[in-house]
Amino acid sequence: MVFKNLRDDIDSIIARDPAALNRLQIVLCYPGFQAVAIYRVTHWLWHRNLLLLARFISQFGRLITGIEIHPAARIGRRLFIDHGMGVVIGQTAEIGDDVTLYQGVTLGGTALHHGKRHPTLGNEVIVGSGAQVLGGFTVGHGARVGANAVVVAEVPPGVTVVGIPARPVQRSETTRAASVGEFLPYGTPCEEQPDPIARSLCGLLDEVSALRARLTELERQLDERVPAFAADGADVAPKRAATLR
Repeated sequence: MVFKNLRDDIDSIIARDPAALNRLQIVLCYPGFQAVAIYRVTHWLWHRNLLLLARFISQFGRLITGIEIHPAARIGRRLFIDHGMGVVIGQTAEIGDDVTLYQGVTLGGTALHHGKRHPTLGNEVIVGSGAQVLGGFTVGHGARVGANAVVVAEVPPGVTVVGIPARPVQRSETTRAASVGEFLPYGTPCEEQPDPIARSLCGLLDEVSALRARLTELERQLDERVPAFAADGADVAPKRAATLR
């Protein structure tokens, strides 16, 4: 079973990485594949109560691949860790089939109890480079997590989230239909990426428009009051002059 899973892992890498030339190259040169292969051995050992040996081998795997996968984590078939350096998968994390993780991804926990504290990723989830998925919630089937996003709440199936904290991206029906069952490198196509500079400028323009409207209203109110003040001043001045005489 372990070797069949490894064969599926190799085939999935060939399908998702155009730089992969052949199976031998993947076995010898792909740290993501090597880390998953070591995990499958340590997971087998962990469930036979060889806990210390499993942890020792997993730490050796971390040393040579730069990828840390706890032996107790549950990982489905055809996981693809691309590039891989800095990936961390915690003890109670669960990963479905056909999931893709890029470099720097953390599937971490925010609690100190011994229960479920790491995320669950559904099938065909893609997590972009540098993303942090933190907590014991579920990222639904086919969801996409953009690069450097910080996800701290559940993500519904098929939804793309980006930002800190991660929020859903509005997707057109055409884009959503085209992406169903399709592999999207780094999780989010370019047309879905919100430009943070443009978003900030739009916010500033909206604020300037609101201030301008407020200023116009204040000027109108002032213009209505000035004639009344002028009329009162004209009446009062002669009376004061007469009194002084």
